[in-house]
Amino acid sequence: MARSARLTLCAVAATALLSACLSSPLSQERGTSRSTVIAQLGQPLSAAPLPDGGERLVYTTLPSGREAYHVDLASDGRVVRTEQVLTFKHLSAIEPGRWTAADVRAFFGTPMLVDSVASFDGTVWTYRFMEDINLRRLAHVHIDPAGIVRKVMFTDEPLPGDDRLS
Repeated sequence: MARSARLTLCAVAATALLSACLSSPLSQERGTSRSTVIAQLGQPLSAAPLPDGGERLVYTTLPSGREAYHVDLASDGRVVRTEQVLTFKHLSAIEPGRWTAADVRAFFGTPMLVDSVASFDGTVWTYRFMEDINLRRLAHVHIDPAGIVRKVMFTDEPLPGDDRLS
């Protein structure tokens, strides 16, 4: 490959990478307006009121990704906080018997998978997340027919080619 073609390819790749970084929910600076956030990130998966009169915008990379982001706005519509919430810390804070399916969806977004198992009367919502830089995990949220969370379990995500997938 000619030197100029390699340089052009590198420049295009660097521009794409920089654009991806700039459009991350975590790149939204404190004080950014709601309209600017939406112009940069697109429409959120969901928006919900916060107790202080503000609003929470939820953006996710699910179903294939492993991130869910909160962009919290003050009552004046400006960013006060951003956070990646699809973490063991947040998932393990789900309280069985108290959280509902609506609470889970509002906090984490749409699950990667909704399935059922023979040993539970209800559905199991599965979320992918990274517990560590190299540890891919799954959180299985068991929701009964009334929409109440009954259990949360964690497993390692099987790797492609893993015999357990057969």
